[in-house]
Amino acid sequence: MAATELRGVVGPGPAAIAAPGGGGTGPPVVGGGGGGRGDSGPGSGAALGTVTAAAAAAAAAAGGPGPGAGGVAAAGPAPAPPAGGSGGSGAGGSGSAREGWLFKWTNYIKGYQRRWFVLSNGLLSYYRSKAEMRHTCRGTINLATANITVEDSCNFIISNGGAQTYHLKASSEVERQRWVTALELAKAKAVKMLAESDESGDEESVSQTDKTELQNTLRTLSSKVEDLTTCNDLIAKHGTALQRSLSELEALRLPAESNEKIKQVNERATLFRITSNAMINACRDFLMLAQTHSKKWQKSLQYERDQRIRLEETLEQLAKQHNHLERAFRGATVLPANTPGSAGSGKDQCCSGKGDMSDEDDENEFFDAPEIITMPENLGHKRTGSNISGASSDISLDEQYKHQLEETKKEKRTRIPYKPNYSLNLWSIMKNCIGKELSKIPMPVNFNEPLSMLQRLTEDLEYHELLDRAAKCENSLEQLCYVAAFTVSSYSTTVFRTSKPFNPLLGETFELDRLEENGYRSLCEQVSHHPPAAAHHAESKNGWTLRQEIKITSKFRGKYLSIMPLGSIHCIFHATGHHYTWKKVTTTVHNIIVGKLWIDQSGEIDIVNHKTGDKCNLKFVPYSYFSRDVARKVTGEVTDPSGKVHFALLGTWDEKMDCFKVQPVVGENGGDARQRGHEAEESRVMLWKRNPLPKNAENMYYFSELALTLNAWESGTAPTDSRLRPDQRLMENGRWDEANAEKQRLEEKQRLSRKKREAEAMKATEDGTPYDPYKALWFERKKDPVTKELTHIYRGGYWECKEKQDWTSCPDIF
Repeated sequence: MAATELRGVVGPGPAAIAAPGGGGTGPPVVGGGGGGRGDSGPGSGAALGTVTAAAAAAAAAAGGPGPGAGGVAAAGPAPAPPAGGSGGSGAGGSGSAREGWLFKWTNYIKGYQRRWFVLSNGLLSYYRSKAEMRHTCRGTINLATANITVEDSCNFIISNGGAQTYHLKASSEVERQRWVTALELAKAKAVKMLAESDESGDEESVSQTDKTELQNTLRTLSSKVEDLTTCNDLIAKHGTALQRSLSELEALRLPAESNEKIKQVNERATLFRITSNAMINACRDFLMLAQTHSKKWQKSLQYERDQRIRLEETLEQLAKQHNHLERAFRGATVLPANTPGSAGSGKDQCCSGKGDMSDEDDENEFFDAPEIITMPENLGHKRTGSNISGASSDISLDEQYKHQLEETKKEKRTRIPYKPNYSLNLWSIMKNCIGKELSKIPMPVNFNEPLSMLQRLTEDLEYHELLDRAAKCENSLEQLCYVAAFTVSSYSTTVFRTSKPFNPLLGETFELDRLEENGYRSLCEQVSHHPPAAAHHAESKNGWTLRQEIKITSKFRGKYLSIMPLGSIHCIFHATGHHYTWKKVTTTVHNIIVGKLWIDQSGEIDIVNHKTGDKCNLKFVPYSYFSRDVARKVTGEVTDPSGKVHFALLGTWDEKMDCFKVQPVVGENGGDARQRGHEAEESRVMLWKRNPLPKNAENMYYFSELALTLNAWESGTAPTDSRLRPDQRLMENGRWDEANAEKQRLEEKQRLSRKKREAEAMKATEDGTPYDPYKALWFERKKDPVTKELTHIYRGGYWECKEKQDWTSCPDIF
């Protein structure tokens, strides 16, 4: 009787049991989930085969006839469907519209790389190889929202508005045309399907790929639950048959022990049936939850995707409107014919040739306010503001120049011409420079900022008030804290300044006279060209003198650029005679080739008071992706000659520095211990805080308020002053082509002067006559009495010559 009921469960064989696996028109495979598309995915057939095999084994144990009509005994693991998901009768619907090899642009280092592209269902996907289609897709772009642009005979571009852009190259013009035709047809079909889709349904809002994947997953889960249901039914039938058999055994006259055993087996069979029912109910609940939440997740994901696409389209429209308005404004504004901001020769050099007629074809140099830049007439700079009225253009250049000079004397300038948006292939210039010194590489002005290294060195005095406060300190340890803060403050201008200053010409000078406004004046001179070295001397009527000679060595390492300043910095306070010295840390410019440039400072600085023996050790912590510390962190300790710590310094080199007074606390073993954290917090003193950048600083090379004034023209300076350097002035005014030509002229002139000196030295050697090598004009090279180093020290006389306007000793370098 039990065997007959079991035959009714197994029934027609595996074809019926396998039906939940997705059925189909193909030939039935034992335990394989049917033929056809194979939507159940790999693995489901094996599970079904296991179920049917278990059914056969159970039937045999119950005394049934064995495998039955369906041949269940032959069940086993089903073969996996072919990779790619297409097979059987469904191949025509989901197969690739086109596939093949194309060359895809990767980066400036690797250039175009060969990739396997597949066009299917309005989606263009690519892989590194054809075999990679089995497991990894490198990228997919939806053609429904993409633009297809043909560049030349073999190149074309596919872009969806900014998030994804593929620069592709075919092996021939014919091959390119085939791909473009196929892409256009696929795009038209995808746009039509997108327009006809019903957005009200839950599943219709999901993309075709995600919907197919969801259906496959739910179909697999349903198949598994059906398998479990089949098992549960079999267990229920077997349990009923087992209980019936046990009841028949109880009716027989058996010993008391046998009846007890039979009763225990009957109870266990009942518990087993209850457990299996609970398991199948839990599986049904899981499937219902999976169906409900999967739809919610897919709907949320699609909503986010739609929002992203909508935002991209809005941004693109805004950019186009901005460019249209800017062009309309330029067309309505009367500009001089030779204005660099007007469309002309600048357009050819700033267009990259790649992309559509959007951002790349537009000039981004735009001035919305009159400029107050002043310049000498003999340099030929006749650039005026873009919104100067027609009446002002009738005024002669001499009158404009005098008027601007009078304004400059009253007020320092607060802006310079905005930086033009000129494109440049960085790798084409830098690829042959790896391992060389940066000072020996001929660089175009595109990498520069309109300041020389002498002016950049003078920027160390931006926070001169720290030295003014230090000069008033009576305690040498407190004074050392302010000197340390001044040392850190000199790096605050580098956080955004990724451009390179101009290398000064030999004999070039730069003066900064702030005696009336701030109580100090400064002089820099380029004293050596190979290696580049600059001497700097600043003195203040507030009681301090700062002098330094900095030699710059730099190495380009491909991914980053290391800049190592050599030489000591001296700070002397007149009232106390305290003499401090220190050296600068290493500056590293990252992402030279690929990515956004960023600057880091790393290393240690030891500031020593040579009179008292006090020291301050500053540690510039290098940036680390895995570190939890604040970026650009600086720590320091101020110690007396015995090594006892009196002050702790903490801050960042781009924001501020704080000082904590350290009080010794008696430790557990009777010794001294450091001050507790909450007690130290009460003694916090902010030594320095960075000044905010001027408005629109991002368009003006991220210059500080002081940096904006450094290149402003001033009367009475030496003819070797950096303000008079023509290539630097041309670059500041946006005339980069002329600046590059002028830079080459100056470098060639300097090269000829050096060859002339070398020839004179060789002739003097041959004749046996003494020859004096090059000597700086305002600085003298001698041994420093404190550090015992050979360095250039200010010999005096510059300010006296300026007062007399006697510059006969100055060389002609410009």
